[in-house]
Amino acid sequence: MTPFWQQDWFWPAIVVIVGLPVVLLVLTEWQSNLQRRGNDLHKIIGLLRNAVVPLIAIFILSTQVTEAVDPKEVTANRIIGTVLGFLVIIFVLNGLNIMLFTNARKGTWREKIPSIFVDIARIVLIALGLALVFKLVWNADVGGIFTALGVGSLVIGLALQSAVGPVIAGLFLLFEQPFRLGDWLDTGGARGRVVEVNWRSVHIDTGNGILIMPNSSLAGASFTNLSRTGGTFPVSTEVTFTTDDPPAAVVALLQRIAAELPQKYPGTTPSAVPIGGAAYSVSFEVRGPSQEGDALAVFRLWLWYAARRAGLGLDGDTTDDFVTDERRDAAVETIAPTLYLGADDAIALRPVVRLERYAAGETIMRPGVVPRALRFVLSGSVELRVPFEDEQLPASRVEAGDYVGQTALTREVVQTNQVALTEVTVLVVPVEAIDTIVRSSPQLAKDIGAVIDRRHQDVADALEARIAQLRAVAS
Repeated sequence: MTPFWQQDWFWPAIVVIVGLPVVLLVLTEWQSNLQRRGNDLHKIIGLLRNAVVPLIAIFILSTQVTEAVDPKEVTANRIIGTVLGFLVIIFVLNGLNIMLFTNARKGTWREKIPSIFVDIARIVLIALGLALVFKLVWNADVGGIFTALGVGSLVIGLALQSAVGPVIAGLFLLFEQPFRLGDWLDTGGARGRVVEVNWRSVHIDTGNGILIMPNSSLAGASFTNLSRTGGTFPVSTEVTFTTDDPPAAVVALLQRIAAELPQKYPGTTPSAVPIGGAAYSVSFEVRGPSQEGDALAVFRLWLWYAARRAGLGLDGDTTDDFVTDERRDAAVETIAPTLYLGADDAIALRPVVRLERYAAGETIMRPGVVPRALRFVLSGSVELRVPFEDEQLPASRVEAGDYVGQTALTREVVQTNQVALTEVTVLVVPVEAIDTIVRSSPQLAKDIGAVIDRRHQDVADALEARIAQLRAVAS
């Protein structure tokens, strides 16, 4: 009698009994580690642990139990083998999808490839995998199956020619790839960003919803890829003022506002020209079509405030209900203690001051300019930023009750960009009036000098901190 350890079933059984728990333990730890790191591969490892590996063990044991006959001829073994083959196909396809596309880095070809190509590759791989499974497990005539499928596909294709034609036209369009995911298209009737490409259509985000355009429509018509303009994207808009506004002043205002836009492409110069009557055209360049809407929104917002400050009639409106004598007089009463003003002095100051408003993001004053007035912040918040190489380093903030432009008294240039963080209202006091007040109130000169010293120290601290940070990174 043959000892049991020399039986054909012994070692396969030992492999299953010992190896299965070890493999499951390793896969469990691997899955937990991937899940903690937020890696989508943990789902694939879970499929391998919970389905593929146990089914392999069952298949091994099943073939040993039926060793008296050819294991390949046992229907139960064939069913187990078919299910196992199907699970392996799912495992391989999902693994490839996650490694190649789900975890693709932003901006790479894998992240931008249209989903239709992934679908085609998936169908081809599934067909080949199933053919291999049926060939190995059931000894099927795979060649005959593919021949029958080919003939059937031809018949179905002829019957559905009108329906399949647009899909084929779309496929040719996609293989040519005149656009990619994320590109901006102008189809003549709509403009937007390509967010999805599938079998039948291209999905375009227009900002007002998703436009679903059939591939055949794009393939049979002309369109403009706005994302392939050579690095910049031109933006233009038209505005109107009154015919009484000096054209030179309007053009200068439009160019200045456009030049300060954060979306403006570096190194480009905006242009503004009269186009007849009270209308003007403004043109500037941004980094891409995705920034056009934001740039125009900020431009129109800032222009409204700047036109009011300059006394120009944007859209033909020369009124400003905000700037009133009552509001101005109340603002003078608010700053009177800071300037050490008596009642008569405050009344005498009213005719020479003015109220101004700035939109969030606007620059109130730039470095290198000698201020001609003190601006007392009545509401809102102003951030002082130090230019450093290509950066703007935050130095300090000026809140309501404080002021900017303090170097007007000493005739020094401004060191910082003074940027409104919110809508800001200021009371502008000309330097001539400040000089007169200082002569009768030496304490005001001391206060302004202390503010100047504090702001200089804030600038020095910001620069020192940034330089130390750069040195730490370099070392």
